[in-house]
Amino acid sequence: MNTMTEVNVFIQKRAKELEPETIYLRKYLHEHPELSSEEYDTAKFLKEEVKKLGLQIEEIDGSTGFTALLDTGKTGKTLGIRADIDALPVEENPNNLAGPRKYISKTPGVMHACGHDGHMAIVLTTIKILSEMKDHFSGKIYFIFEEGEEIGSGIEVMVKHLESKEIEAVYGNHLTAFMDSGTVSVEPGPRMAGAALIDFSVHGRSGHGARPDLSVNPVFAAANILTGLTNAWTNQVDVTKTVTLGITTIHGGTALNVIPDKVDIGGTLRFYDMKEGKKAVEIIKKVAEHTAQAHNCTVTFSKGFGVAGQPVINDQKLAELAKIGVEEVLPGAAIKDIQWFASESFSRYAAIAPTLFAFIGVRNDTYGSGAEHHNEKFDIDENALIYGVLTTAKFAADFLSK
Repeated sequence: MNTMTEVNVFIQKRAKELEPETIYLRKYLHEHPELSSEEYDTAKFLKEEVKKLGLQIEEIDGSTGFTALLDTGKTGKTLGIRADIDALPVEENPNNLAGPRKYISKTPGVMHACGHDGHMAIVLTTIKILSEMKDHFSGKIYFIFEEGEEIGSGIEVMVKHLESKEIEAVYGNHLTAFMDSGTVSVEPGPRMAGAALIDFSVHGRSGHGARPDLSVNPVFAAANILTGLTNAWTNQVDVTKTVTLGITTIHGGTALNVIPDKVDIGGTLRFYDMKEGKKAVEIIKKVAEHTAQAHNCTVTFSKGFGVAGQPVINDQKLAELAKIGVEEVLPGAAIKDIQWFASESFSRYAAIAPTLFAFIGVRNDTYGSGAEHHNEKFDIDENALIYGVLTTAKFAADFLSK
């Protein structure tokens, strides 16, 4: 392979030849899901597949996550390619949006309802392709298998593990239910939202429902806090920088004639601008404390209250490189103006190096894929997996050879 055209032809040819294997890998992983931080059999399976290709496994103490190193033996850049390996506590529906699905979880109450099975299959196939063509490029690739993405349990130890590896870019994929199969998005800038956790309690004084004047009722204080937050969002959050206010829980009281001593409120914020996200957290604190005080109540905030994750931001130069590569191996597949208000631990890899997060569409109305992520009917069009393989392998080859 002396020219980029030859490289492209090789990647396209091998991705197509290995497509049945990619689909099988996804099938196996989908049928054997494991919850966050319990991915013991998943990790064992992945390591066995990686060892077949001669890669060096690096364990991480206290984690089911690990890395696998592909070293060309030639001086060059170092790239990280990430896959997440956990599933969700969701009971899988035997049907997708169109009818019976092809593959069903064999573990009751556990399901790959976010596409991580596809992410792993894509990366395993990519490893095989890049191993076969490693003479074409220089440097190293760390394949990152991250545990517990859904609950954020594996990201910090993984980042610490990678800090000394001198990685110069980290690449990842996310299969996306809101994009059609056959489409890819590798745009620069914000991709997925940062998140803040809302978790606080409003404290009053319990008493008999017949004499509210002898108690301090946190229910009314909580209700007014929520009303005040909607007004504050309208008047205080920058209208050009969206911050979503997702209040999802409010709990208080156990009986109709008993005024409770506290009410718990919870939810999340999502944002693309870190400064505005932090500002929104302070708005919540201010409104909650002052409104509670007006009702003779107090507020306590949980340890986890506040910003929990930053936005996923695609590096401009990496995105430009990926866009050119996608056009060469998947002409016409790249689409624009895609952002997602979900959050992802992938954002933490920006502490190590510039990042690129590619979206791979999996929606196919005929097949029945397209249900929202984390949904019992979530499914992926397996014919879309090759788009992830091509995008990943091409980016890696270009990054390490240009």
